Amino acid sequence: MKTADRRLGPRELASRTGVSTDTLRYYERRGLIPKPQRTGSGYRRYPPEAVQSVLLIRRALVVGFSVSDLARVLAERDRGGAPCRWVRDFVERRLGVLDEQIRDLQALRADLACLVEEWGVRLAATRRGRRAHLLDRLADRPAIERARVRRPRRL
Repeated sequence: MKTADRRLGPRELASRTGVSTDTLRYYERRGLIPKPQRTGSGYRRYPPEAVQSVLLIRRALVVGFSVSDLARVLAERDRGGAPCRWVRDFVERRLGVLDEQIRDLQALRADLACLVEEWGVRLAATRRGRRAHLLDRLADRPAIERARVRRPRRL
């Protein structure tokens, strides 16, 4: 089998990696994957290693890299550079952000558990068909207020 015969069409690459063909074109435009060869008819044909490249991109996005961050890292790597220390530092910062988010979520969960208990008591004391004004009590909850004002942080 010739190397050219082993090349993948966009649908096959998309299927193997769990992305859409639009996503593949976006990755090409952003420089995350090389522009594929074209057939005489203009169809895109990807090398087999494109599967691993797309999966690497997807994993890096899960970790918290932005497309711009990833494009910068991959471009430096492709130029022969070694962005490894920056990558490690980025993931370390990301870990700190996740730890903070986990603490906030744990506090929010504890607050909601208390709120559900309080609302149960309040509903038990409220006649059926009457308003218990449950949502009005949300303003009194510190963890809920913290979650409201906190915006997702970018690294």
